[in-house]
Amino acid sequence: MEGGGRLELSGTAIFSDRGSPCALRYSVETAEGGRTRRARVEGIVGRHPVDIRIRADRRRRWTINGRPCPQVEGCEDVDLNFSPSTNTLPIRRLSLAVGDRASVRAAWLRFPDFTFHPLDQVYHRKSRSSYRYGSSSGFSAVVEVNSAGLVTRYGGVWKAVAGLSL
Repeated sequence: MEGGGRLELSGTAIFSDRGSPCALRYSVETAEGGRTRRARVEGIVGRHPVDIRIRADRRRRWTINGRPCPQVEGCEDVDLNFSPSTNTLPIRRLSLAVGDRASVRAAWLRFPDFTFHPLDQVYHRKSRSSYRYGSSSGFSAVVEVNSAGLVTRYGGVWKAVAGLSL
């Protein structure tokens, strides 16, 4: 859903981690300009319930469940380690022309410990529907998007299985 320069992204990630079932619902809301304003992750990892509320204020100070996270201060986007769908946020905000590249710093919510870490990312638009993505974690992949800029494939490790639209 989109309106007034804002974006709401939501989904469910269902997968297995070390033999344990995981089902995580997530939602991300951006403010004017496309920067993350708040996010929520809830569900289960194995037998453990998950309920995480993330907020970023206008000065880009972040909290998880009300606790300050100064290590990611200044980050523009949340990056949910368990779902590359959140790469949609910088892709749409940057609106790169084919051949252009840009760097961003994301507040990376690592899985399975759900802690924040800063993550430097580079997006290089290769075609109308693909980007070369690289991060300071050492990971790189080709990211494919649909006509609305929503991530549909993330290298060989993830693909959307439900229809994506705005």
